[in-house]
Amino acid sequence: MTEQPVYSSLGFSDEEWGLLTGLPLAVLTAASAAESDGTRRTLAESAAGLEAVAGGREGASPLVAAVAQEVVTRAGDPEAGEELPVLSPQDPEAYIADVLDRAAAAAALLRGKVDEGEAGAYAHWLVSVAEQVVTAAPSGGMLGIGGDIVTEPERRFRDALAKVFND
Repeated sequence: MTEQPVYSSLGFSDEEWGLLTGLPLAVLTAASAAESDGTRRTLAESAAGLEAVAGGREGASPLVAAVAQEVVTRAGDPEAGEELPVLSPQDPEAYIADVLDRAAAAAALLRGKVDEGEAGAYAHWLVSVAEQVVTAAPSGGMLGIGGDIVTEPERRFRDALAKVFND
């Protein structure tokens, strides 16, 4: 007798699970790409985002914990010193639009598959990932002094993501 995959026991198909597990890193990348920050700041944003994703493993939501565990298994565990490669989309605006479309699809999927608490936990987790990324490294300023903690493009992405999920 073979063991069922986690996603199956949670009531998701392979394709649905792919959407849910692909979204956290896509949100991280989109939040980072919202403002062109330079390599050092982008690395800080990536590290903060991966920490926020990994933190989902310790949450009260079984769905978020399972998704976070899957993402960390695939992408690397920051607690083990693993880092994500820095991804820079060729067209950040198109990438951000695609991520928001996928977030809307995930929100609709969750409304039909899980209770409001689980859907809300997943939404809140993704918005918190975006929040951690956009606040990880100030943009602008001189020699790391001054600048905006969250720039307008970063704020727009975070707010648009929250609106998609009504979080």
